[in-house]
Order: sequence, then structure tokens, then C-alpha cells
Amino acid sequence: MDEHEFLAERFEESRAHLQAVAYRMLGSSADADDAVQEAWIRLSRIDGRQIENLGGWLTTVVGRVCLDMLRSRRSRREESLEARAPGDDAPAPVLGPQPGSDPEQQALVADSVGLALLVVLETLDPAERLAFVLHDMFAVPFDEIGRIVDRTPAAARQLASRARRRVQGVDRLPDPDLIRKREVVDAFLAAARGGDFDALVAVLDPDVVARSDGGAGAPTVVRGAVSVARQAIMFAPFARSAQPALVDGAPAVISITEGQRFSVMRFTIERSRVVELYVINDPARLPELDLVVLND
Repeated sequence: MDEHEFLAERFEESRAHLQAVAYRMLGSSADADDAVQEAWIRLSRIDGRQIENLGGWLTTVVGRVCLDMLRSRRSRREESLEARAPGDDAPAPVLGPQPGSDPEQQALVADSVGLALLVVLETLDPAERLAFVLHDMFAVPFDEIGRIVDRTPAAARQLASRARRRVQGVDRLPDPDLIRKREVVDAFLAAARGGDFDALVAVLDPDVVARSDGGAGAPTVVRGAVSVARQAIMFAPFARSAQPALVDGAPAVISITEGQRFSVMRFTIERSRVVELYVINDPARLPELDLVVLND
């Protein structure tokens, strides 16, 4: 068996897996076939015998090809929307297998991924979609996903987490408990912005603990409602430009100065009182937080 036949045989062993990955990424059987074929073309141009994990290599290549296709698709869609004349009722692109396509392929697709999921995936940013599909559906490690999307493993994890919340409907169906916690955070911010010391003490648990990662300085710990309220009064200038957010699903606020994120304050709330504050000032940590900015 020559090298070409050897690679072709190994590639065929991975074809079903690669098509499943590509279909979940692209939502189109034809596009998935194109992505898989591109992976074969790239494999045939190199010495495949030197690849230790051919399946992993092919998955990575298909992921990159799909990412490029998704970005190109989004760019064309944006250009189409900009060029579309008012009143133009051209049909939107249709997801999934089209009439007349291979019946066996239609059955495979219907069994592997539902149309509802494809519709949700279509709303995701291309990098979010890739991170979610590769990690949650195919258990690809975040360090490998990070290399595909040119992000750190932590940033790739954040992409998948954001996508997961969208898929699970968290953004569309707010958690009532989270709403109540956000009301506590809003009360804290209003008191800090207004310099209302008594209102701050009222929203804090008597044994509240405030921690800081230190940023450029040493980490700090402040205990007790009175002491933490005094610290919060000093926070007032930043509170005026703060935005509500979620960090790892917990209520938080982002402080912004000169258009840049300055710090993130995460709240732990129990019985409608703030029991812990954690302030993250380290610039190196801010980009890697699993952070979602909320609307005021």
C-alpha cells in the first residue's frame, strides 16, 4: 500500500466523524461535504505519516475550515442586508437538508442534531459556535480549540460558556433568583453612587467580606458592613460608570474608566444581602473571565 492509499484509508475511517463535526458547525450537508473535502485536500499535500494523531489533526483542520466558512457566510449576509432594497422580501437561507438531497443523509442529520438547535447555533458568533460544538459535542480540549480560534484556553472556555447559555435559553428566560440578586446589586450601586452610607450598610450582611486580588498592589481583605461600606463610598467615582454583568453566572459589575474595563466586582448574595464582594483588578485576568455584560 503506497502513502496515498494509506492516507485515503485512514481518512475514510474518520469521514463520518468529520462530517458530523462540519454539519453541526455549518448546518448544511453540502457545506459540510465541502469542508471535509478541503480537509482531504490539505492532508494529501503533506506527509501524513508524520502526524501522530491523525483524527485530532483532521478535526482541527475541519474546525478551521468551518470557522472560515462561517465568517465568510456572515460577511456575505451583512453585505446582502446592506445592499437589500427596502421592501425586498427575498427568502432567508434555509438550514438543514434540502428537498431532493440524499435520503440516507437526511435521516442521519435528523437523528444527530435537531433543527431547533441549528437555529440557535446560527445566532452564535462563529468562534462561539466552534467552541461549543467542538467541546460540548465532541469533547475537544480547550487548548486545541484555543489554537483554532487564536485564543487562550481560558478564552476558548469562555466562548463555549457563552454559547452554552444561549443554547440553554438562559438569555431568553431570566432566572427569577438572579433578578432578585440583581436588584440587590442595583441597590448597592445606587447607594455607592449617591454616597449614601446608611443605605450601603443596609444592603450588606453584617459579616460581609470584601476581597481584592490586588492588581498592581497587594491583595486586601475587609470585613464587616461598616468597613466595607466605607470602602464602597471610595468606589463612588467608578460606580457612576459601572455596568451590570455576570461572572461565571454570578451577579457582578464592571467599572470602566477612559473607555476601558478597570475592574470587575463579583457579588455573593444570600437572603437579599451581600455576603461577599470580590474585586478583580488584575489586567491579565480580566480578558479571561467568563463575563457577560447585561443591559441596564
